[in-house]
Amino acid sequence: MANELEIELDSNLKVSEPKKYKVILLNDDYSTMDFVIDVLTNIFRKSVDEATQIMLNIHNNGREVCGIYSHEIAATKVAQVKTLAREKGFPLKAIMEEE
Repeated sequence: MANELEIELDSNLKVSEPKKYKVILLNDDYSTMDFVIDVLTNIFRKSVDEATQIMLNIHNNGREVCGIYSHEIAATKVAQVKTLAREKGFPLKAIMEEE
């Protein structure tokens, strides 16, 4: 004898997209422009032209969005920036903010 399981779904259930997070690089007085461009091309997969423009925006404005991702991917990018900056001896910092 097989057991039958009936599940009633709530027709009013609303499914929403997962929240997105901006990953932002912050300016400092020590990280070189070349290092920031390397971070942008290697971690954020930007072209050299895009990376150069973002780096200049960080330099001039103090911060710039480098990408918008799911929470897990954004957190990974922040951690990758922190690790690479430590390895290279720079204080470059990335943060994430809810979009």
